[in-house]
Amino acid sequence: MSDIIATDVVIVGAGPAGLFAVFELGLLDIRAHLVDILPRAGGQCSELYPEKPIYDIPGFPIVTGQGLVDNLVQQIEPFHPTYHFGEMVVSLEALGTADKPAFRVQTDAGKTFECKCVIVAAGGGSFQPKKPPIAGIDAYEGKSVHYAVRRMEDFRDHNVMIVGGGDSALDWTLNLHPVAKRITLVHRRDEFRGAPHSVNSMRELVEAGKMDLVIGQVGSLAGEGGELKTATVKLNDGTTRDIACERMMPFFGLTMKLGPIADWGLNLHENLVPADTEKFETSTPGIFAIGDINTYPGKLKLILSGFHEGALAAQKVHRYVYPDKKLTFQYTTSSTSLQKKLGVN
Repeated sequence: MSDIIATDVVIVGAGPAGLFAVFELGLLDIRAHLVDILPRAGGQCSELYPEKPIYDIPGFPIVTGQGLVDNLVQQIEPFHPTYHFGEMVVSLEALGTADKPAFRVQTDAGKTFECKCVIVAAGGGSFQPKKPPIAGIDAYEGKSVHYAVRRMEDFRDHNVMIVGGGDSALDWTLNLHPVAKRITLVHRRDEFRGAPHSVNSMRELVEAGKMDLVIGQVGSLAGEGGELKTATVKLNDGTTRDIACERMMPFFGLTMKLGPIADWGLNLHENLVPADTEKFETSTPGIFAIGDINTYPGKLKLILSGFHEGALAAQKVHRYVYPDKKLTFQYTTSSTSLQKKLGVN
């Protein structure tokens, strides 16, 4: 067995909910390690919409996905969290009892943790984009075919083709329009699943001649060295059309995989983890579920909901980590001890 890493809590998932859980735990002197299969903190915020604006985070009229993640990472720095990126938790073994839980957690990188509690903040599980059925598309992925926008500048002054009819396709059509040389939106029919205001904005751009809408399906790609030159679209009348295209973004949805979490005996319901609304503990004492991975009556899949869930989970975690220590609720605005933890002079 590898050297054992001892900590109070292992958090599975370093998205917004998992990051904020570190803050709430830190206020209570609880140590945490975060494990995430992705190469960086942020979850879907960093992977799918780092430059997309978010409008429903309290106190921020507007913040990008990456901006929110950066702020959360900065906020938890005083608690010195340890990150384990590019790793998946592959096994979880219960060592304790219902009153005194303890767990051994192992990752696919060979690391072994022993902790008192586990917080599952894995979003919808590990996710990957659904690839369109286009022969040879693999040769262009990562260079000119992208499933997420890391930097909008990568699309500046390029002919960009976006494929799809949902919110992601429409959102990036509108967001990339100011920087791209020309936007072409390709969808198999002239009906869209996206928000009505996005559909209307897109159609206004088409009517003004500022972008192109093509009804059909991409059949093949042409280019060299991973760099696209053209895409051939089969139109609904059976004809084909070659369209200049240096960058392509197909939005065919995501495939969510719960992974090893499915084998942890958590009484899954439709690939989600049921949790109570008092402390967001699962059916296994000492294992908590926060964020999009959990389910309960009235659940809203909002980032701010994940923050609330993490705060309540931390209160119960404290009882397991410090069973003989009374927990007195304090406000950060008035507690000098909490402010000292945060480095406030």
